[in-house]
Amino acid sequence: MHIKKPQFSAEKLRRFLLKPVLFLLASSPAGWLLYDALNGQLSANPIEDLTYRSGDWALRFLLITLALSPLKNATGWTFLIRYRRMLGLFAFFYVLLHFLIWLALDHYWEFSEISEDIVKRPYITVGFSAFIMLLALALTSTRKAMRKLGRNWKKLHQLIYPAAVLAVLHYLWLVKADILQPLIYAGVLVFLLLARRIKETQK
Repeated sequence: MHIKKPQFSAEKLRRFLLKPVLFLLASSPAGWLLYDALNGQLSANPIEDLTYRSGDWALRFLLITLALSPLKNATGWTFLIRYRRMLGLFAFFYVLLHFLIWLALDHYWEFSEISEDIVKRPYITVGFSAFIMLLALALTSTRKAMRKLGRNWKKLHQLIYPAAVLAVLHYLWLVKADILQPLIYAGVLVFLLLARRIKETQK
């Protein structure tokens, strides 16, 4: 009896290989951060170093997630959308890490002091607002949530855009001297929002 061997198309092979590669790449900044922390390779202000580096990666992954649709439209690479959920969850992972470092290492779980900071410091207010929005998106990222929310799911997940705006604003207000990097992030975000707007007007 002749047994057919499974046929692997280039698309299936790419899908099989790309997801674990992306997962490893997306995980590596957290690994580097942990390695540096355990081996004393952080800066003279380790808490600030951990806070800034986790925040940087949170913002980078947020912008990467937002870039997938414009990149798909520009290149025709429809397979990119398959990884939007995973990269979005990595963005939230780094946001959560950033928040927990601030919560535990900077404020030692002093919730009264934390609440006061959220209310009185504008950059923390907008950062916390972005965190709440992204938390809602992470909690509703499952297929079950998509089915349950129906049409409202897509409306809810439009929150990624104001969340990204607030995240960039949080960074701009936080930096006191060298604002070049947050301005670069702001420029990338403006470009992505304009690309989305142009696409909508063409429909």
